[in-house]
Amino acid sequence: MLDAALQVFASYGYRKASMEDVAQAADISRPGLYLYFSSKPELFRATVEHALEDSVEAAQRALADPDRPLHERLIEAFDRWAGRYVGPMADEIGVLIDSNPELLGAMPVEYPERFLAIVTEAIAADGDGRTHVPPGDVAATLHSTASGIKHEVSSRAEFRARMTTAIDLYCGR
Repeated sequence: MLDAALQVFASYGYRKASMEDVAQAADISRPGLYLYFSSKPELFRATVEHALEDSVEAAQRALADPDRPLHERLIEAFDRWAGRYVGPMADEIGVLIDSNPELLGAMPVEYPERFLAIVTEAIAADGDGRTHVPPGDVAATLHSTASGIKHEVSSRAEFRARMTTAIDLYCGR
């Protein structure tokens, strides 16, 4: 239901999206939707929180596998965090979040901070001395790179290819 809501909000924008639109996209009745969410603001907040939480958890799972090289884990983590929102949806979701700060509170700041913390931790734990740049600075630079690439490419495959290049540069490949 929340994934369908994200698509509706991204397509129509918060103001134009209706509970009826979301109910149809989720293949439930409008009264059924109201059993879960009493208002559009409540649904919107839950939708964005679900998407951000899902992205952070997926990135965390990717980074937690010690049997895979850091290079592979970083590529997967950034793909899970940003790559899934590539293309037209990237701009729509960014505008959606930026234009409705009163509905989201601290979420647009807290979740990126959580993502950066887990990337920083993975880079620090790898500790093979690739660079003298602090792990937090590497994580922030890769995050900024991913944010820029996300808005320049038209497919998830292209995002992964460009992020692979960025991570290869860090990893000395």
